[in-house]
Amino acid sequence: MVENVIWPAFLDADRSRSEGRRVSQDVAVPDPTVDEIAKAVQQVGYDAVIEREKTYSREYEPRGRVLVKNADDASKSDLLQAVAAYLGALRA
Repeated sequence: MVENVIWPAFLDADRSRSEGRRVSQDVAVPDPTVDEIAKAVQQVGYDAVIEREKTYSREYEPRGRVLVKNADDASKSDLLQAVAAYLGALRA
């Protein structure tokens, strides 16, 4: 069983690539929350577990993270692209 970890910084349009953004600027959203990310992960079709007390290594404030369970059939970059697309749709 593979668990992929998605930190909010991976999808944050306010961050540069060196600050942790993992998707392109045009699909990233400003200041995503773990709740939005978990909802988008479930829309994509995977189970999501929110860990609110975790802090990304390049940040100082804890924003949490989302664990994606049973995502064996998708690469991490494909998963991030799909989640970012749903986040954009949720915000629209």
